Amino acid sequence: MPELRVGERQWSVAAGSNLLDALNQNGVSVPYSCRAGSCHACLVQCVQGLPSDSRPDALSAEQRQQGWRLACQCSVIEDLQVHTFDPLQDGRPAEVAAVDWLSANVLRLRLITQRPLRYGAGQHLVLWAGNVARPYSLASLPDEDRFLEFHLDCRQPGEFSDAARQLQIGDTLGLGELRGGALHYDADWHTRPLWLLAAGTGLGPLFGVLREALRQDHQGAIRVIHLAHDADEHYLAKPLQAMAAGRENLTVELWTPAELPQALAQLRLVSRQTLALLCGGPDSVDAFARRLYLAGLPRNQLLADVFLPRG
Repeated sequence: MPELRVGERQWSVAAGSNLLDALNQNGVSVPYSCRAGSCHACLVQCVQGLPSDSRPDALSAEQRQQGWRLACQCSVIEDLQVHTFDPLQDGRPAEVAAVDWLSANVLRLRLITQRPLRYGAGQHLVLWAGNVARPYSLASLPDEDRFLEFHLDCRQPGEFSDAARQLQIGDTLGLGELRGGALHYDADWHTRPLWLLAAGTGLGPLFGVLREALRQDHQGAIRVIHLAHDADEHYLAKPLQAMAAGRENLTVELWTPAELPQALAQLRLVSRQTLALLCGGPDSVDAFARRLYLAGLPRNQLLADVFLPRG
């Protein structure tokens, strides 16, 4: 049986054991979110030995050369010594600059780093509060906002959201890996119709994409749709409506689940050149995507980031 070692601890595991499970089930706490190789919360470094890796494409060549692997995607096949990710040593520290509620369930977190972080609208970061990590999309805009902004859905209890509720200005969090998902703004889209469809806090990264489009003086029509659990949870309604008030090419629609079937049925493409960016939970993104495909949107003109439930 292969031996697994972390620091001074060492134990035997069955050959072929999932590395994430082998660590967590033996008292070495490694966070995770999606277990699909997307969130990168379970990053570990292999100091000696290598596991079998089902997602070698998930990390850069430089990261792999340094021994970093995603524990959820690895199986233990030989003796292995592992270093677990330390967000302050292996990542970078960030200070809480502001924490406030945008609605009854959406907590806005603003962080400042000592060294500027190069990122693009729509990307996401792994945030660490102590030993708890969770990936969150950036709602801020590089070069304009001096802080990193995140919108946290706190409707359900969770280790990170529970910790976030207790944060105070001046507290330190750790930042893990910066990741680029599907969401972004391309200058080549300048004159094309742009639809941004969000559910819940999926609005956060699309708010950044919208601001990027406006900063680049997007000339095509922009349609923003936000699906919230109820009317009180349209947490960016006022800033969105203020933006739309001064721009003829920007419209904002606020939907609730009761209105969703009829609203989806009425979606019609104004142009085959339309681009659609979707973000939110799996059910909402799937509902948006199916209706857009039925309306004739080509699949390569739809970009989506899905917020997967933990587990």
